[in-house]
Amino acid sequence: MSEQDRVTVNDPRGPVNNGEGHQYVFYVAGADWMRRKGVESLRIAREDREHLADRFVPPVGFRVAADRLEKPGSVLLLKAPSGSGRRAAAIMLLHGLGADGGTDEEGLRFEELPVTDNEQEGNPLAPGEGDRFLLDLSGVPDEEAYATAQRRLAVYRSQVQEAGAHMVVVLPSGMDHVHPPDLEPHSVTLGRPRGVAVVTRYLRMDRIAFRPADLGSADFRSLCDRSPMRELARLTGLVKTARDSGRFGTDFAEWLDQAMHAVADRAGEVGRQVAEVRTTPERALLLATGVFEEASADTVYEAWQSLMTAVGHEEETTTELARPDFGERLAALGIERAPDGRLRFERLAYADAVRTYFWVNFPRTRKDLRDWICGATGLRGLTTDDRLNVVVRFGEQSLAVGRPEHLFDLVVRWADSATGAACDPRALTALELGLSHERFGGWFRHRMYKCAFSGPLSDGLARVLTTACLRSLGATHPDQALVRLHYLATREGEAAYEARDALLDLAGSDRRLYLRLIGRLRYWARRAPRGAEPHLDLLAELLRSNRTPDPPPWPDLLLGWETVFSQPPTKLWDPLVSSWLNAVADDPTRDMALDLMVRSTHGRAAALHRLYIIACEWAGAALHPSRASVAALFWQHIDHMQYARTKRAGAGPRTTEEAR
Repeated sequence: MSEQDRVTVNDPRGPVNNGEGHQYVFYVAGADWMRRKGVESLRIAREDREHLADRFVPPVGFRVAADRLEKPGSVLLLKAPSGSGRRAAAIMLLHGLGADGGTDEEGLRFEELPVTDNEQEGNPLAPGEGDRFLLDLSGVPDEEAYATAQRRLAVYRSQVQEAGAHMVVVLPSGMDHVHPPDLEPHSVTLGRPRGVAVVTRYLRMDRIAFRPADLGSADFRSLCDRSPMRELARLTGLVKTARDSGRFGTDFAEWLDQAMHAVADRAGEVGRQVAEVRTTPERALLLATGVFEEASADTVYEAWQSLMTAVGHEEETTTELARPDFGERLAALGIERAPDGRLRFERLAYADAVRTYFWVNFPRTRKDLRDWICGATGLRGLTTDDRLNVVVRFGEQSLAVGRPEHLFDLVVRWADSATGAACDPRALTALELGLSHERFGGWFRHRMYKCAFSGPLSDGLARVLTTACLRSLGATHPDQALVRLHYLATREGEAAYEARDALLDLAGSDRRLYLRLIGRLRYWARRAPRGAEPHLDLLAELLRSNRTPDPPPWPDLLLGWETVFSQPPTKLWDPLVSSWLNAVADDPTRDMALDLMVRSTHGRAAALHRLYIIACEWAGAALHPSRASVAALFWQHIDHMQYARTKRAGAGPRTTEEAR
């Protein structure tokens, strides 16, 4: 939880001292806020930032921006041309605020803020001093959406300034005419990093040996000067691929030449080849190999045949022996069979260009391709890596053409068809790909929310959503993960138990999330449309001593216990109370828990009676002096509470024994 310099003396629900006994004053850091998991707030994973920091080349204006951002409460607006690496620059500006040159201080937030209401989910920002936030408006589509985003920016800005946090806002290109004048003093314009410097940095980090003269050609310089930063990163990745494959020469100049051709020429080459290849079988084989490249020849053959069925191609009337053989077809299309029997294109990154060409230029076939991929990933000849490669390739193309629903549809189909307790790896990979997408990540988070919150849900899909929350969303958008896991954990079915464990593990990993979940469960226990029981069960488990942060957040625990003990006594009280009796037996400094538990009953006779019975059973379960003394202390608190209650009612004092 983010600590703040100021200390607030708080008392949870009016005066804590409501009878005889000690007066407790709680010192609480930070606000009782509700987190965001999704991109309401998204934590940008530290590993990703460190990876980027190793390869980042500061653009012109970066130092000025860093100086402006350093002061607590700073809000910085970045103007930069599209393709200049503006988002990366924003992340690096915030990353540089970390202690010790970018290393995060424990408990400080580094999160991306939501741009749309769908991602907000009613969760307040509640920043703390030193927290860092990114608001990326570069993808805002039009002036109307930008006006809405500006209103949200104004709210964020005031909260960040008041808390002493830091925020960087990436502004959209081409909308300077609707940029609020009052924000101009907070704006900094960044230039474009030198392309050659970016490529050089990437090559060195990938340990690719080269000489400065190798980067001196006019074509290379021109490519570096005009290409977006993302494309330059791809270029260096292709150099590494060319080197590692062993198929494209033995020195850097050959690898770079192949990579430059792949970046600059492949789209045109594929277009010309498709124009020459006119029959459905030939085009289908080209696409099947593009999607299933590096799979075995027999598997690609099966995928090719199923693709022709998917697009409605009728079987040829001649026998297979009368047609060109498979090897002849492959050679004619520039596809080679490796010594291990796997198929690949002869040219570097040609498969990427083939997939892109078909998805862009044959839009009416996209649904057919979705249905084909759904079944073809189940071919017996595929390894697990082969299957996941196909899922990623399909997903990349669907997202590139703006059809995230095609990818999510497969997530649902694969998950629903899963058998047993295993999580379908295809569905999980597809969902995590969508969640990590810069443009559509929010779309996938919202779809997860809708699935988790309402409507029927198979155990298979619930498991995929749970695993994605724990593995992916919990690292980037922990509050949204918390919300979705809560809904999943309170559903019916076997998978709900797995979601319950995931939810409690996530809350236990972060003090703020722990407090957030207490508040959330208290709210739903009072207002749940389907009944309070599942929320109370979760709350009782969460409040056990073994799940409580150290030091215990006493005010929040008191509020949680009040919610649990406000209901008629049930068996779910037993492990909760026993856990704290154990904790006090092992560590007497935690004896405050006993008094607060009793106070949280507000003197209700049935609740006090149940606490007494639990303590008796606990003390009798193991004949040990420490247990007897702890139970006696607990009974003493119960006696005090009963005396205070009966005194207020005008009756004489009663002992615990009389209440039995």
